[in-house]
Amino acid sequence: MSQPSDTLHNPMSLAGRSLLVTGASAGIGQATAVLLSRLGARVTLNGRDEGRLADTLSRLTGEGHRVAPFDMGDLDAIPAWMKEQAALSGPFDGVAHCAGIQTLRPIRIFSQEFFDQVMRVNLGSCLALAKGLRQKGVRAERSAMVFISSTAATAASPANIVYAAAKGGIIAATKGLSAELLPDGIRVNCVVPSIVMTDLIERGFEKLSQEQIDHLQRLQPLGFGHVDDVAHAIAYLLADTGRWITGTALTVDGGRTA
Repeated sequence: MSQPSDTLHNPMSLAGRSLLVTGASAGIGQATAVLLSRLGARVTLNGRDEGRLADTLSRLTGEGHRVAPFDMGDLDAIPAWMKEQAALSGPFDGVAHCAGIQTLRPIRIFSQEFFDQVMRVNLGSCLALAKGLRQKGVRAERSAMVFISSTAATAASPANIVYAAAKGGIIAATKGLSAELLPDGIRVNCVVPSIVMTDLIERGFEKLSQEQIDHLQRLQPLGFGHVDDVAHAIAYLLADTGRWITGTALTVDGGRTA
């Protein structure tokens, strides 16, 4: 049996590591980028709005961070873009993929255009990022990917079917990719949150009655989540605390599915 080291070691430390965070301009992505920087990582910030990314950059701790605007909906261009970013920041030790879109739409107004957009941005981008990370020179010797799914995929989500299907696809993709990318030294996991209070959710709540909001809150015994709740889970899976974890969907939902 190995003996404990006398040297103090923080398994959550990300010192010296280069990490890519998508969707970093707001919400969970911004909170994740801030936390990873506090843990010592050099962070490449991705999003579509350069101004909002600059705001996130101003919140980070440490040095060596970069802003890299790019639309994650442009799937075929993602691998080449990742190679360009790795050339500037060094091979990536991890990717936190927080970018995504959500639009409520009942099945009676389903359309191919809506389906293609939601699937492309939420699920297709995960696969394109995985394809990009496995390239030589893009991944570090040991790398990790963390995607964001949703309890919409694991519990009834009326008027949210396409989004739920995309998020369910992320759980399935996590399983498959975790096995396929093992030879490349890449761990793949996802976080499955329920309702997290972001600016987007708060704006959505403006359209609901207090009775509807109270009902949603009762579904989560621990209350609505905070962006840091998800960021903490992502950091755990990217750091050495997750070194023996791959192919896992980590539920962070305030008891929603308990």
